[in-house]
Amino acid sequence: MSSLSRRRILFGGAAVGTGVLLTACTSNDTTSNAQVNTNASNDNSAAGAKVVIGFSAPAADHGWIAAITNNAKAQAAQFSDVELKITEAGADAAAQRAAISTMIAQKPSIIVMLPHDGKELNAAAEEAMRAGIPVVNLDRAFPSQDAYRLQLKGDNYGMGLAAGTYIGEQLKAKGTANPIIGEIAGIDSLELTQERSKGFVDALQVHGFKVANRRAADFTVNGGQAAAADLLQALPRMDALWNHDDDQGVGVLAAIDQANRSEFFMVGGAGSKAAIDAIAKDDSVLKATVTYSPSMASSAVSLARLIVQGKGMSDLVELQVPKEIMLASETITKENAAQYSKLGF
Repeated sequence: MSSLSRRRILFGGAAVGTGVLLTACTSNDTTSNAQVNTNASNDNSAAGAKVVIGFSAPAADHGWIAAITNNAKAQAAQFSDVELKITEAGADAAAQRAAISTMIAQKPSIIVMLPHDGKELNAAAEEAMRAGIPVVNLDRAFPSQDAYRLQLKGDNYGMGLAAGTYIGEQLKAKGTANPIIGEIAGIDSLELTQERSKGFVDALQVHGFKVANRRAADFTVNGGQAAAADLLQALPRMDALWNHDDDQGVGVLAAIDQANRSEFFMVGGAGSKAAIDAIAKDDSVLKATVTYSPSMASSAVSLARLIVQGKGMSDLVELQVPKEIMLASETITKENAAQYSKLGF
């Protein structure tokens, strides 16, 4: 089975139906290459009872987060029976809690929420569930299973595993002994960042390697640049580097250019369009990235609709949408970058 076929099954299955082609969101324009499911070959696509989806995600100060909201809007627009009501999440978890309380009072059919922090928004989600409003937990997990009807997220541990596997295999192929490996993480307080780092460490250990130095950033360009500058100073020589996030990777690459360093190769994370194009061009230290697609927001809207309408996923025998769905992380290199380019965000 080809890589694209596997991806269609992994992402398309979660987006209701097989054979689904997902396109990429590359800007804040809600109609620009948004990742939507247009499959109309099954009964699930037929209009049903109206579904009002309350949607909450952090402000779009980050390309991946912007793509999350844009994909949700574009997917909702595919259905005549769906109304998407977006509530600003505010600047932090406390503001989002207040916004969710207001949303609950408005009594939407279902809530799709990407929380600032899953642990801190857990109580707000439980409040919605107790009020009879199902919650779709997107990306950042709630610790309590009674806080969500559906949890849909990327494979953070798998991202680290994929990045570590690629780096380990490349270094082994080069015959590099005792390599110096760096890591630039995202926000360390988030469970997803911790899971990514754990997967990375575990994959490297298979090859007898370890992380020589690690810095945490904040998923922003400026944060990535600052973290990379510190790391490069701490490691005068490096063999490989994993940066968790392609948005902050713009800053990481800027710091690398400023330091005039090129003795190592770098792996990114998430699969931005800019990163994929750079990998295809092959004129920088960036040689690969591991996917964490914002297409999950499109899938979340589709599945929220089915939950409210009492439908299951057409390719499953079960009559209900599953409780949890995790999307796989795949590795994009120069060899398959053209294939994945239209899927970047």
